[in-house]
Amino acid sequence: MKTRAPSASATLNRRELLGAAAGLAGLSWPARRALAGERWDLIVIGGGTAGLPAAIFAAEHGRVLVIEKSAMLGGTLDRSTGQVAAAGTVFQQARGISDSPDAHYDDIMRINEGTSDPALTRLFVDHAGPTLNWLAANGYTVAPGHPVTGDAHDHYTVARYQWGTPGGWSIYRAMEPQLQRALESGHITTVLGSSAIELIQAPDGSMGGVVVEDASGQRIDYRAPRVLIASGGCASNPQLFEALHGVPLYAQVAHPNSQGAGLLLGLAAGGHIRGGDKYATLLGAIPADERFPSAPVGIAALNATLRQPWEILVNVHGQRFCREDHPSVHALEVAAAAQPGHRHWAIFDQRILESAPPLSRRWTREQQLQVLRNNPAFSSADSLGVLALRAGLDPQGLLRTVAAYNEALTQRRPDPFGLEHRPLPIVQPPFHAIRMQGWTLVSFAGLAVNERLQVTREDGRAIPGLYAAGEVIGAGATSGRAYVNGTLATSALTFGRLLGQTLLTADR
Repeated sequence: MKTRAPSASATLNRRELLGAAAGLAGLSWPARRALAGERWDLIVIGGGTAGLPAAIFAAEHGRVLVIEKSAMLGGTLDRSTGQVAAAGTVFQQARGISDSPDAHYDDIMRINEGTSDPALTRLFVDHAGPTLNWLAANGYTVAPGHPVTGDAHDHYTVARYQWGTPGGWSIYRAMEPQLQRALESGHITTVLGSSAIELIQAPDGSMGGVVVEDASGQRIDYRAPRVLIASGGCASNPQLFEALHGVPLYAQVAHPNSQGAGLLLGLAAGGHIRGGDKYATLLGAIPADERFPSAPVGIAALNATLRQPWEILVNVHGQRFCREDHPSVHALEVAAAAQPGHRHWAIFDQRILESAPPLSRRWTREQQLQVLRNNPAFSSADSLGVLALRAGLDPQGLLRTVAAYNEALTQRRPDPFGLEHRPLPIVQPPFHAIRMQGWTLVSFAGLAVNERLQVTREDGRAIPGLYAAGEVIGAGATSGRAYVNGTLATSALTFGRLLGQTLLTADR
């Protein structure tokens, strides 16, 4: 428990401060130390999807300090697709689409089979529409033809899903004018390139501030009665990810700063973590090498709405485990998660290789051949038995599986798994296999929070003055044991905005 007194104040160079706030320069040690002598109404840890709207709205009622580990603001918005979804938006109104938070809630619970937190999901859908309308009022626009019912995951029953161009950065651009005004007025101050390493608590556990360390190891205490943890998840920390989910981190795709620092801060303050049991796997990551985690060289479009399957999918036993053109991507993901190591192999022959669209939507046929030629996940052989041995599959299992598939196809009988898209049998050597891996880029485990987004102890009691929003509360909170279109980015924006509107006004 921290008890050190704040450092002495000094005169700040305003031009230096604004330059750092814009991510163009770093505050000098005297400038950062001078901030420690001031009292803040709210400290936000993380200047990304949840932290920025929280800071912007809270700055209308008090002074906000934002601590950001990176050298610039925006968090993952610089690499995110920025997929968002909400009911009752101006984008729906422009296309004459009738929708409601109730319908949005029902769709989420249908897709994730009722596995998200009901109270947090309800809070999310009730405030998501006004959040997107706020972005729209500040210049945010969506791609042509949007909103839509879905794309890479199971679709909604109503078109409420959209993203801007260019991707997630369009969200940052919409927030930037208000952010800049708050920076220039001094209502928001940022400390970049620095990490929150400890929460300062009073003897009763209430918040007193944050201990921050910069890249050189210098530490400073910043004081505030309220702290918001909005620092993201742990999907770039293999050890912590596996400890919280019970599943290895198979693919390295998340933001490098997603190390779980906010999770550890909340734990140390008395909070607890939940949601690891809601882990869900995505499909089709083609690994670059044999390591875990590995950066994928591509993601196969194992989704019949995006690309009809020409291949069959098998597990390590050489057995099929799903209907490859199942209309529900979630059903395919659940089936893949039940396979050993979440691994799945695409099996096909030379004629299919030459005729089928590339497995990844980002590849031409020539690019696919170039990527796979020297990739350890790709195997070829003149017989299915040898292919199985090279690919690490059970030869007898694969031989039986392909024979059953071909027999049903050539004799025009229904496929054993109900597959309807069967353009060609697997008969023309050489035969090919591509090993693919289940993967994720988010943390399903997160800090437990109540309906006011207060971090809670295991007994349900809130830690006074400590709040959390964004991926740090776990993707499972509002998406459940599934990937629901637009749920993660929108809930981060929505909860951040909601906290910014209420945190500094609740006691007035």
